[in-house]
Amino acid sequence: MKKYRRTPESIASLSPEQYRVTQENGTERPFQNEHWSNKNPGIYVDVVSGEPLFASSDKYYSECGWPSFTKPIESENVVEKQDATHGMMRTEVRSTHGDSHLGHVFDDGPADKGGLRYCINSASLKFIPLAELEKQGYGRYLQLFERSAGTE
Repeated sequence: MKKYRRTPESIASLSPEQYRVTQENGTERPFQNEHWSNKNPGIYVDVVSGEPLFASSDKYYSECGWPSFTKPIESENVVEKQDATHGMMRTEVRSTHGDSHLGHVFDDGPADKGGLRYCINSASLKFIPLAELEKQGYGRYLQLFERSAGTE
């Protein structure tokens, strides 16, 4: 199994926006980010560690302006922490191995899919297209798309 970790090289390779979001707990502008309207099949991984976070099959349009998902691919790759910044109580979502700030999780997602909305900053994600999963070392996640294709 692939090892996922944060390295000085992975931090140094971040764009200024990726660094601000993942390392300084920033939030990018809604509707003006790379993945909010992406409808291509594939998975989203942590831009720092490469750990698998979310699948396009669990992505939905929530009208919030950021990529929204109903659940993580692997729950052990996502850590939830209480966030009391900006005068409100929220649940922050961070990657386990990269310790990247990803966004927040809310309880206003689709009821038929568990009721959660993982509202995630595009700057914290790298998209791996379905056709590249095997080549980039994520072949075990191909099954997510075989299963969803068979149910449609």
